[in-house]
Amino acid sequence: MLSPNSTIGIVGGGQLGRMSAVAASRLGFKTHILSDIPDPPAGQVASHTTIGAYDDPQILESFANAVDVITFEFENIDAKGIDLLSSIRPVHPSGHILRISQDRILEKSFLNDHDIPTTKWLKIEQPSDGEKAGAKFGYPFILKTTRLGYDGKGQAVIHNPDEFEAAFHTLKPHPLIAEKKVDFACEVSVMVVRNIHGVVQTFDVAENQHKNSILDLTLVPARIQPDLRQQVQELAIHLANALELIGILGVELFIDRDGKILVNEIAPRPHNSGHWTMNACPIDQFEMHIRAVTGLPLPPAIRHSDAVMKNLIGPEDMALWPKIMATPGLIGHLYGKEIAKPGRKMGHVNILFPYNSLPGEFGIRAMLQDLYSKE
Repeated sequence: MLSPNSTIGIVGGGQLGRMSAVAASRLGFKTHILSDIPDPPAGQVASHTTIGAYDDPQILESFANAVDVITFEFENIDAKGIDLLSSIRPVHPSGHILRISQDRILEKSFLNDHDIPTTKWLKIEQPSDGEKAGAKFGYPFILKTTRLGYDGKGQAVIHNPDEFEAAFHTLKPHPLIAEKKVDFACEVSVMVVRNIHGVVQTFDVAENQHKNSILDLTLVPARIQPDLRQQVQELAIHLANALELIGILGVELFIDRDGKILVNEIAPRPHNSGHWTMNACPIDQFEMHIRAVTGLPLPPAIRHSDAVMKNLIGPEDMALWPKIMATPGLIGHLYGKEIAKPGRKMGHVNILFPYNSLPGEFGIRAMLQDLYSKE
């Protein structure tokens, strides 16, 4: 167990690092941010900040020697850099888990090897593999990069061989991965946390709605049958144990029209779809993550309220901030980013409801229309 006033190193300076640093401060820890951009959002609330490249051995060694334990807030980090850090200080989650989450082929293979269902997929190495994918999945199917894709980037919907040919030469790096298009009823996610003693806790299952391939709304609890919610949580626990996870893991899943559960992606860090926990739970996803990586006890991941989380994306949503601040019941969180670029996550809003009284679809849409109205 890490003692108070110890320093947690966080690789990455974005909003997840920022909110993790705030959670760490509540528990009496200092935080040291490593970022490759100046004035990162996380650096505004951390004890120390180092600016440097994630693959610079001197920067990494100096950073590691200044902290007691290391974690990270996003996956697009050089795995060799994590190995260097691990040779100096404990890194949680491990570099092994990071490598799996960085590569969709490794990810799907690991999941399938541990009897965790995924969408049907095929490794794409050369143009002729498009015919195999079309024959196996039919059209349309999804073509994705294996690395560096997020918020809908790095993928294309393929309706015919000509579209495959164009996408194959556009999407990089190779190899790519083709996936069968899922006729899903809804998208859900769950946050699971595990510590060094093998204690595992899961938050409630959340339902996610996207807009322009970016998460727009998260509803909790997910509007699926209780037995499906339990199956999702059990699957997440199985996955955390199989990975020998230390820290938190976001698991994104599809529920298809037949009620079948399919894992889409994993993220070994706090997750956008877990932001509802910041106000609907006694202990949120960020504190759970910090507790796990520092060896503190993990209490049950319970919630006291139902919740809707609304992302604030780009200049349009940031224009709502004065209204959000003036409206009772809207709990706003900003990330400290100066420029509201289109498609950029600037913050989020949590709205709480009494336990087991989440509004229906009509009520949620009416609430959002009221938020966007100019009256």
